[in-house]
Amino acid sequence: MARVTLQTIADRLGVSRATVSYAFSRPDQLSEGLRQRIMEVADELGYAGPNPTARSLRLGRAGALGLIFSETLAYAFADPYAIGFFQGLATAAEDAGVGLLILPLPHGDRRSETVRDAVVDSFCVMSLPDGHPALAEVLARKLPVVVVDEPYVPGHPFLGIDEPAAAATAARHVLRLGHRRVGVAMVGLHDDGYTGWASQERQEGAAFDAMRRRRSGYQQACEEAGVDWSGVPFYEVARNSREAGRKAGHALLRRDPRPTAILTNTDVLALGILDAAADLGLEVPRELSVVGFSDSAAEEAGLTTIRQAKQEMGEAAGRLLLSGAAAEPERLIFPYELVVRTSTAPPPQA
Repeated sequence: MARVTLQTIADRLGVSRATVSYAFSRPDQLSEGLRQRIMEVADELGYAGPNPTARSLRLGRAGALGLIFSETLAYAFADPYAIGFFQGLATAAEDAGVGLLILPLPHGDRRSETVRDAVVDSFCVMSLPDGHPALAEVLARKLPVVVVDEPYVPGHPFLGIDEPAAAATAARHVLRLGHRRVGVAMVGLHDDGYTGWASQERQEGAAFDAMRRRRSGYQQACEEAGVDWSGVPFYEVARNSREAGRKAGHALLRRDPRPTAILTNTDVLALGILDAAADLGLEVPRELSVVGFSDSAAEEAGLTTIRQAKQEMGEAAGRLLLSGAAAEPERLIFPYELVVRTSTAPPPQA
């Protein structure tokens, strides 16, 4: 059977191909009766409408934003920080009447063909490690690009927070309370699947720039307070999950001497640390202080954390992409705030 096209329907009705095309793409240009006749013939012939890929090529636009995200889709819809950002980005896309295509690249996935084949008008790149081949493919497409969190790409808009300053603020909070035995649990340093104690070399050579800078903020605050960073126990996890935080918490809290305060770079890990403390019978905050990061699902647990404007960042990224990613490249640095709750207090007296 011959393939049914717009011309097939036009020939059946004795109208022009353009008239049939209007029935699908610009129905306001036709009378309701004519459009109804066209749709009835299309249905009779089994024609569902113009090929969307071909249509986007003709129009020069796809009607969708592409989001490159360095995790799995399952993670994307479970992580509180990611959900907040996605909501903001989706709001901007919905307001403009365009779609959102999420292109997940889980840790260790170095493929770039996903990006090469994506039918989108622009890309939002969120949290890719240094040197990821997908970023090179994004830039090769010559489409508008906005980068969120990491890595900074000269010549393209960047959205994020002052990572070292925010981390230093979190660390100074417990240091000013009097803590000197501080531990750190972090995720997102590398994408090689490693979980365990992180050496100084591994910390400084982190593949994710934002986490590299966040760690440096912790170090700066500790050294300002006279705490030797080389003696700060630092546990790295491969996945941002509550169970991973619990594992890190057990490792840190079984040390001798035990830390009286633990800093984490996500609220999810911090909740896991609280679980580990409960497992070991430690009272928070009397025996242990815990600080999270991003203020996602932290309030109910009474978690002290750094609040980020995640939804506002998503909306701003969407607006930039929809406007062509701005005429002049710029850094949009969003505010952060230390939110003090019941998971921190002065250290126990000896």
